[in-house]
Amino acid sequence: MFLFKELAHGTKLLLLMSLPTLLQDKKVVIFGIPVGYILEFSMLHFQVLEGAFTGVCSEEHVPTYMDNADKFKAKGIDFVICVAINDPYTMNEWAEKLQGNDTIEFYGDFDGSFHRSLKLATDLSNVLLGTRSERWSAYVVDGVIKALNVEEDPSVVTVSAAQTILEQI
Repeated sequence: MFLFKELAHGTKLLLLMSLPTLLQDKKVVIFGIPVGYILEFSMLHFQVLEGAFTGVCSEEHVPTYMDNADKFKAKGIDFVICVAINDPYTMNEWAEKLQGNDTIEFYGDFDGSFHRSLKLATDLSNVLLGTRSERWSAYVVDGVIKALNVEEDPSVVTVSAAQTILEQI
């Protein structure tokens, strides 16, 4: 399973690697968007969202992480990563619109395989959205989930917000 970030001139080379390789010997917080690199750092955070440009994600979920980037850094988290089931180009445009590139990483799980492997994908084809992620966040150390927060109602941001995961680190 691979996670992707858009590559462009002037961007550091991002290794497209498997998730086990990515998480080995690392501490990670994950929140709605895919990951794709990190070799020399020890901590990560992932946040997972339903999708780029969606209202709750853009106006509530991602901002909780952007606004708390310094707090994550103070707790030793090297990267805050947002993972969504979207292509890398959409994720890049979304990151630019949110002006979030300086505080968190944005990655696209283009086919939903990352989320399906974690049993955190949901089929919203009945409302023309296809496969989407549940709204969740996780703190991961050396590939082991230390804290996992999944929203019961994906239209709200409570347990998957940055403040919750900060208290769990």
